Amino acid sequence: MVNDVALRVLVALQGLKTRFEDEDGQTLAEYGLIMAVIAVAVVVAAGVAFREAIVGAFDNATECISGAGNTGPCA
Repeated sequence: MVNDVALRVLVALQGLKTRFEDEDGQTLAEYGLIMAVIAVAVVVAAGVAFREAIVGAFDNATECISGAGNTGPCA
């Protein structure tokens, strides 16, 4: 009887050990979240760095659309 109980306890402990050691999926999800945060940071940094160029491009496009009746290509 004692051997049976000891065996069951050891099997249960082995199951807990494997449950906590199997973190492959969790690690992959954590790396995915880190990559997503880095990607968002890069997009925000690019937006800040190229703010003037982006605003200028939109201003040029707005002027080109506004003056669609004018002759000559938009620059």
